[in-house]
Amino acid sequence: MRDILPKGLYWRTLLIIAAPAAILQLIITVVFLNDHWEATSKRMSQAVAADVALVIQLYERDPTPERFAWIAAMAWQPLRLDIALEPAGPLEAARCRPYGPAIDRYLTNSLELELKRPLWYDSTCPGTQVKMRIPIEGGVLSVKAFRDRVQARSGPLFVLWIFGATVFLVIVSIVFIRNQVRPIETLASAMEMFGRGEDPGVFGVRGAREVRQATHAFFDMRQRIKRHIDQRGQLLAGVSHDLRTPLTRLKLQFALMPPSPDLEDAKRDLEEMQATLDEYLAFAQGQWSETPEAADVGALAAEAVAAAARAGADVTLTRDGELLAPVRAGAVRRALSNLIDNAVAHGDIVRLHAHVAASAISIDVDDDGPGIPADLYEDAFRPFSRLDETRTKNTKGVGLGLAIARDVARSHGGDVVLSRSPLGGLRATLRLPLAGG
Repeated sequence: MRDILPKGLYWRTLLIIAAPAAILQLIITVVFLNDHWEATSKRMSQAVAADVALVIQLYERDPTPERFAWIAAMAWQPLRLDIALEPAGPLEAARCRPYGPAIDRYLTNSLELELKRPLWYDSTCPGTQVKMRIPIEGGVLSVKAFRDRVQARSGPLFVLWIFGATVFLVIVSIVFIRNQVRPIETLASAMEMFGRGEDPGVFGVRGAREVRQATHAFFDMRQRIKRHIDQRGQLLAGVSHDLRTPLTRLKLQFALMPPSPDLEDAKRDLEEMQATLDEYLAFAQGQWSETPEAADVGALAAEAVAAAARAGADVTLTRDGELLAPVRAGAVRRALSNLIDNAVAHGDIVRLHAHVAASAISIDVDDDGPGIPADLYEDAFRPFSRLDETRTKNTKGVGLGLAIARDVARSHGGDVVLSRSPLGGLRATLRLPLAGG
């Protein structure tokens, strides 16, 4: 049942309201038809059968044309039966439709029991009358009776009213449920946008009391997160200023000192400190540095590949058309650069393939390096994690490249996953949702 039941709140609520009402009305209809409509129709058909039996008895006592004409006049008024005497022959005649309603079976049984002889009954033709053919002395009696004498008309009317009431209930439920679900959808959309780093703005608080409480809680949470981000930005700006200033002084002092092996070692240490600081600040800056805008992710990948190629790396890109998505271009470019640098650092050949898969843009970064065991894939994303025992060529960096790339991808609602590369090394796949995906 879980696989076939609806998943959305709107349809589940509608099912909870409409399904019991429809089932209840169905049960009432079935009970009414069995207990009232069919029983009433049986009694009406028995009355018609009694009238036909009386007509047959009167005629068979004196089977003359004059007698039959007198009986036919009496049958028409007041019994409302149109009778005719036909020559002896088969009872079966042509029907307008192959099968009649299910109630015909009950009517036929009642007529046969009352008349105590076989008959042919047909109610399939349009009009206000039903047909019967009964064998009698001297031929076949053809009888046409009005439908309201044989079948109760309240049954179909009752079913129509029940069906109309169900439809009305469903329509009212749809209107009211829609008004209750729409604020929840608005809140969910705003939370999704805020989770991607977009500002959903201020929207009206509507819906039930619980939904209003959740909306106000979201507004409060958003303000707290924004204050936290602002405080972190100010702190990072101060840290950047405080650390870059002494590093700049050291660079100036090293530039004025006479060349020596020790000085070169000190310069390399200083450069490593500078790279570590830049990488840490990029990671700590996170997803809030830019405003998402529609961009061609394939073009961003091409820029990152071109930058790596200028540095002498053997890296190429294949792409399938324009890959448009609302992204922070700088953050995505930095994530791609990190993935490419990681691949270049551990392999000689790097290949990128950008395409659309499962309503998302996927960029596969493959290398021919030693790779990473599958049980260490998640460990590779931990900040400052360096798996040197498996990726022995990694001699630079502080272990933030994959962490930054995943942080950027998840801030857009995507992710970065690792797998085995067709080139023999590691494949890092950056996934970003398409616009509206």
